[in-house]
Amino acid sequence: MSHPSRQSEPPSHRAAGAGRFAPSPSGDLHLGNLRTAVLAWLFARSTGRRFLMRVEDLDRVREGARDRQLADLAELGLDWDGDVVSQSHRLSRYDAAIAELHAAGLTYECFCTRREIQKAASAPHAPQGAYPGTCRNLTPDERADRLAGGRPPALRLRAGVTSFTIDDVLHGSYSGMVDDLVLRRGDGTPAYNLAVVVDDAAQGIDQVVRGDDLLSSAPRQAYLAGLLGLTAPTYAHVALALNEDGKRLAKRDGAVTLTDQKALGRTPSDVLGVLATSLGLAEPGEVVDLGILLDRFDPARLHREPWVVRLPTPPQSP
Repeated sequence: MSHPSRQSEPPSHRAAGAGRFAPSPSGDLHLGNLRTAVLAWLFARSTGRRFLMRVEDLDRVREGARDRQLADLAELGLDWDGDVVSQSHRLSRYDAAIAELHAAGLTYECFCTRREIQKAASAPHAPQGAYPGTCRNLTPDERADRLAGGRPPALRLRAGVTSFTIDDVLHGSYSGMVDDLVLRRGDGTPAYNLAVVVDDAAQGIDQVVRGDDLLSSAPRQAYLAGLLGLTAPTYAHVALALNEDGKRLAKRDGAVTLTDQKALGRTPSDVLGVLATSLGLAEPGEVVDLGILLDRFDPARLHREPWVVRLPTPPQSP
């Protein structure tokens, strides 16, 4: 379903690029996801960009989750430009990018199991979380032996740097690790870091707003974009929603989805108000809509600390 833009500016005055929200259809969106979606919309619309919706369905997919996610976003008032894009329909683009890297001598097969990687990456000499390069320089005989073992290899990038620096609207200059990241998994599925880079460039997305748990992924992705001759987007990694124990909010924490909230007697407008209050864009209990929030939005004034979700007591039936 395509939605008209809320931007009142004539198209000639709008930025050429786009922002996006890109959920994985593994289940219903919780309040933290919805909050990030609202922020991505505000960042895009406040800068005159298009706002695009992409479903990242290369991994775990739960039946019906995609439609429920889109319906929840629409109930909050979010709109988007053009059709919703699904990564599962874009496999040829990922194959072409991998072929380009392979032709440049920038790939190699990796036969390591997840357990082997975790064990090697935890060694004292290994950078925290980095792939240690176990299969990077296998001899032809070693590679043949591993292929004969029957384990399908993953395909990794032969990175030429160990770190890369990006600029983030909220975090400033940020340098992060770059290792030999997976491009295609052993089961043939394109990896997230590759797919997101290819899709953002192909869709004209030059502004990426997402949770700051993904900040450490940005240097890898920006570096990979450069290898493919693509321009990395502008990043804004926003603070996460946490539960009262200080852990990242999850659906197991209680009534944290829009459906749950409606079952407790709250309207989508009520939920939007809670999200706006958490962002410093509304007073508690104030009735707002996205147009009001857009008028008030200023990235420089966003809270940098996480939002600890303490939901109000549900209304009692008389």
